[in-house]
Amino acid sequence: MGIGIWQLAIILAIVMLVFGTKRLNTIGTDLGSAIRGFRNAMKDTPDKT
Repeated sequence: MGIGIWQLAIILAIVMLVFGTKRLNTIGTDLGSAIRGFRNAMKDTPDKT
C-alpha cells in the first residue's frame, strides 16, 4: 500500500499554500545548485583504491 496520485496532489497543494510558489522556486533552485556542486566535488576527488 503506497501513496497514490491523489495523496501526492493534496500534499503538493498544502505545501504550495504554506510556502508559496515563489519560495518553492527559490528552494528548488538552491537545492539543485547544491546537488550540482556536490556531484562536481565528488568527480574531482581521486579514488583511494
